[in-house]
Amino acid sequence: MTTTLRHRDRRPGRVRRALRATTLLAAVASMTAAIGACGLASGSTPPFTVGAGSIKNIPALDGVKVTVGSKEFTEQVILGYIIEFSLMAAGADVRDLTSIVGSRSTRDSQTQGQVDITYEYTGTGWINYLGNEKPIPDATKQFEAVRDEDLKKNDIVWTAVAPMDNTYALAASPEVIKSTGVKTLSEYGALVNKNPGAAQTCLETEFRSRQDGFPGVASTYGFPVTKAQVSILQTGIIYQATADASQCKFGEVFTTDGRIKALGLQLLTDDKQFFPHYNAAIVMREAYAKEHPDIAKVMTPVSDKLTNDVITDLNLQVDVQGKEPAEVARDWLVKEGFVSKESS
Repeated sequence: MTTTLRHRDRRPGRVRRALRATTLLAAVASMTAAIGACGLASGSTPPFTVGAGSIKNIPALDGVKVTVGSKEFTEQVILGYIIEFSLMAAGADVRDLTSIVGSRSTRDSQTQGQVDITYEYTGTGWINYLGNEKPIPDATKQFEAVRDEDLKKNDIVWTAVAPMDNTYALAASPEVIKSTGVKTLSEYGALVNKNPGAAQTCLETEFRSRQDGFPGVASTYGFPVTKAQVSILQTGIIYQATADASQCKFGEVFTTDGRIKALGLQLLTDDKQFFPHYNAAIVMREAYAKEHPDIAKVMTPVSDKLTNDVITDLNLQVDVQGKEPAEVARDWLVKEGFVSKESS
């Protein structure tokens, strides 16, 4: 996927968002059709080249072919480019396969050998891929558990875990919080049981069906899920729709999304600690990881710098300020001294 820089669009915000939503729908449909017809493409060249910084050329990685994948939402695309530029600085021959639609498609592309490396979340691995029902409250123990079980069952290596923890949450505008008195998920559940119409909630398709998503929230907090209560929207649209409170009284959000702060949204407290930890970690097939052990060495110091504050700011630069994910990822790596800026 080649990234091009956008000119500033001066049309009204709602018009721009509607146009972006239409474009995204078309792109998703096109990609889904392509995957169904012939599998994922082989990838493309990253949009920028970078030079060495603290990440120097590593002879063992010089010219090594590596295909980097990611899911399609902003944070994942940024993380994918962070891998790409880091390994490019180390000398690898990098192919870009970011923006794969959905967790399952991304996972399958890796287990089937189409993607060599991704950033994945520990909670997603533990619940969705390994089929466990209960998360582990301690973040370190959660990482160790998914690391050990995925290696044993699926020959998948988890390494270079980051401190960033992008879990799910429900959010609302301050006005909705004030009018409903709902500040916790227990209070949200009570509102649904009392008056479902007052708890109109916007979700993305995947969260609506995932066990670590809305079905699990409903089971834990004791409320039914009805069509009248739930609206399905694309992830990027939910934030503004929740801030406006015109279509969504409450909305599903990612806790490291920059739009939460930019739009003044408030997170409901997960008072029963339902949501797992979602620390991002480097994931590779075992055979590939053993063949190229220097990849983990390159990515570990990069992951160590990826805190919640850092990734939230990077997300904000894309979703609020309109910058390109590849540009944001590269500039952060340059700022941290990992790579040097060359040409675009």
